[in-house]
Amino acid sequence: MEAAGAAGADAAGDGAAALGQRLAAAGQGHVLRFWPELGGAARRALAAELRDMDVAEINRFFRRARGDGGSGTTAGLDARMEPVPRDVLGSASRDRELLPRWESRGLAEIARSRVAVLLLAGGQGTRLGVPYPKGMCDVGLPSRKTLFHLQAQRLQRLQQLAEEQHGTPCHIPWYIMTSGRTMESTKEFFLKHRYFGLKKENVIFFQQGMLPALGFDGKILLEEKGKIAMAPDGNGGLYRALGAHGIVDDMERRGVQSVHVYCVDNILVKVADPRFIGFCLEKGADCGAKVVEKTNPTEPVGVVCRVDGVYQVVEYSEISLATAQKRGPDGRLLFNAGNIANHFFTTAFLKDVVNTYEPQLQHHVAEKKIPHVDITTGQLIQPEKPNGIKMEKFVFDIFQFSKKFVVYEVLREDEFSPLKNADSQNGKDNPTTARHALMSLHHCWVLNAGGHFVDENGTRIPAIPRVTNGRSDATPADVNDNLKDANDLPIQCEISPLISYGGEGLEKYVKDREFRAPLIIDEDGIHELVKNGM
Repeated sequence: MEAAGAAGADAAGDGAAALGQRLAAAGQGHVLRFWPELGGAARRALAAELRDMDVAEINRFFRRARGDGGSGTTAGLDARMEPVPRDVLGSASRDRELLPRWESRGLAEIARSRVAVLLLAGGQGTRLGVPYPKGMCDVGLPSRKTLFHLQAQRLQRLQQLAEEQHGTPCHIPWYIMTSGRTMESTKEFFLKHRYFGLKKENVIFFQQGMLPALGFDGKILLEEKGKIAMAPDGNGGLYRALGAHGIVDDMERRGVQSVHVYCVDNILVKVADPRFIGFCLEKGADCGAKVVEKTNPTEPVGVVCRVDGVYQVVEYSEISLATAQKRGPDGRLLFNAGNIANHFFTTAFLKDVVNTYEPQLQHHVAEKKIPHVDITTGQLIQPEKPNGIKMEKFVFDIFQFSKKFVVYEVLREDEFSPLKNADSQNGKDNPTTARHALMSLHHCWVLNAGGHFVDENGTRIPAIPRVTNGRSDATPADVNDNLKDANDLPIQCEISPLISYGGEGLEKYVKDREFRAPLIIDEDGIHELVKNGM
């Protein structure tokens, strides 16, 4: 208490007496321990940071989160879990006859400018080994397009498709939630690239909140003597940010009624997917989750299911192996709806969440190794084991408040390849796997549109069967004839999103033609390998 008191007295000398008293009253006076050592600029920065912080609220968050681990009771969870019932499930593979209807409904809604997309882009590329936001990552495609670039061009193409079908100009507003660490660099990147051809007024940036990292005793940790250790409040911080920045109000002013929310790191994401939106509208849903079928019982992905009759995502670590291995009559895993952070919400539902339900959401607790300044010695500590917590909310925490919840299942190879790790790491979810996933998909688009690839001898390369969980979705090629295995490199093929959003419209470019890889089809035409290079 002496240190806090001394700090408070020193703070008083700089006109910050009230700040020192407020911190001390909340048991967080230690954060001013090094105030006497700070220069004027550092004092002003720390005071500004603390003035914006509701320490009493942070203490409440900590007490609630530590009360039960921040994720509700998990006692007897296995017995309380139910799989997604078929009547709320739409499937890109099992409901093929309905896809045109859903797509038509979604495009009609887009044509009326009633659909927006909301990008969760707060993540830094730290695990990728880059010092900038994930959306700015170039995974090594022939075009060198970044994730932001690909997504922007998909939006452009979708607007074009809707306009062609309905004869009216339209726009899809793009709301981009950044974190404090990524806001300025993201805005600068979009400005530098002229918003990738989109209208500036339809790209809206806003920032998610930050929360201090805490020790296991609830004390705020210092990153430096004059700086709080801060962390983003999780992708579920979205809902508080929507209210704080007036985003739902902006959506209503624009006439937006449906919102597609997704994470930045999925290279295959179908932004504002008209089939997904059309399916949700046909079902009268206020909330929907797009999922992929789990590849195996132990795949580390949360599953969408019901617990005590309420929809939620149950993390893989919360499910016993016996439950994870259960299978239904069709041989599929019983709990197979893998969550990919890809959601549909009505604007009305988001408004209810912001105004009514968000304060009821509880923080999840993640125990972390958090570098911090030792309050006694002033030395920077690099812990070897978890020494504190970061509190966050998840975007799917609001499923429980939905009055009509639906699930839409898509094929992983068509729509999900996340970018999380550097190429030097474990060989999963890295730039190489993302690049290969996109090129493999585009290879399939060319084949489906009647095109063919030939090798250096002019011999046609056979179509490769697409196998999903052991079920082939294509006629297998002759296994002895040039058939690649999963470890081989895919055929290099990239199709600009401005040419095709989901494989449509390619016949005029490729039907009955033969190509040598690498093949690029973009707004400037068809480019393929010739003897002297590209």
